[in-house]
Amino acid sequence: MIESRIQRETLSLELVAQGLQFPEGPVALSDGSVLLVEIRRKTLTRVTADGQVSIVADVGGGPNGLAIGPDCAVYIANNGGPEWRQRPDGMFVSAGLGAAYEGGSIQRVDLGSGTVTTIYTACDGRKLRWPNDLVFDSTGGFWFTDSGTKAVNGQMELGQIFYARPDGSEITRVREGMIVPNGIGLSADERTLYVAETLTSRLWAFDVIRPGVLAPPDDIYAAERRDKVLGPLSGFQMLDSLAVEADGKICVGTLVNGGITIFDPASDEIGHLPLPDRMVTNICFGGPDMRDAWITAAGTGRLYKCRWPRPGLKLRYNV
Repeated sequence: MIESRIQRETLSLELVAQGLQFPEGPVALSDGSVLLVEIRRKTLTRVTADGQVSIVADVGGGPNGLAIGPDCAVYIANNGGPEWRQRPDGMFVSAGLGAAYEGGSIQRVDLGSGTVTTIYTACDGRKLRWPNDLVFDSTGGFWFTDSGTKAVNGQMELGQIFYARPDGSEITRVREGMIVPNGIGLSADERTLYVAETLTSRLWAFDVIRPGVLAPPDDIYAAERRDKVLGPLSGFQMLDSLAVEADGKICVGTLVNGGITIFDPASDEIGHLPLPDRMVTNICFGGPDMRDAWITAAGTGRLYKCRWPRPGLKLRYNV
């Protein structure tokens, strides 16, 4: 194994919006605005290029991640709603299941009307626990993570990966036994699925056999495994959601050591862009050259913009 090198990158940040209530899941739109979710406000929110904030839809629960589908609607991974605790420094943090929690869901939001429809709440008779993030492929299906939850007695429910169709016709549990899977993304050729585990600070790279099917896991003692693991990070750091660059690097929002961690699968190198927030949840790319980057800083409720040194990978669908 090649030992990872930490490369420090510094970029000029522009503050686009503030006062957001735990922003996550940014998607850059063709008109220069950004869609995101505010988990604590329970909304799908639009931020214009000049920083104007408007509510697109009240979705309830805990909207955690979003993606544009092939029908130009917004699909949301809703965790069901956490309890919130405010720290002495004013920062809000998730503190387990909220009093109104009834389970997680996948929702569809019509951008024209703001109508919210629940698409999935269970798979094979088992309720979704904490849907976190999702990504569409070129066939119109989507992968999503379910982070699991901590039960009342303190026992942890392990996380899972699912694949589903946006019309509500099919949902499949693809992988179980993960430790708080969070961010999820696809390589340009869709042959690799990337999943970030929050608590372990590991980034998994799964081989995709076909839409909705991952290569079966090998013997954990095998010399060569199809499931590659990047990381973990040194010290106490946690990973959140992610975006993929056009050249294959993976950019992951990083908690505690606030910033964006950049994993390079080709070299096993790890870079880090520090940001003035300990809870950097996500990054997305857009603009004519895909080098405009928007970053959600949830601890301070801010949305930043910067020019990224490399272009990001275009998502399969946009509006």
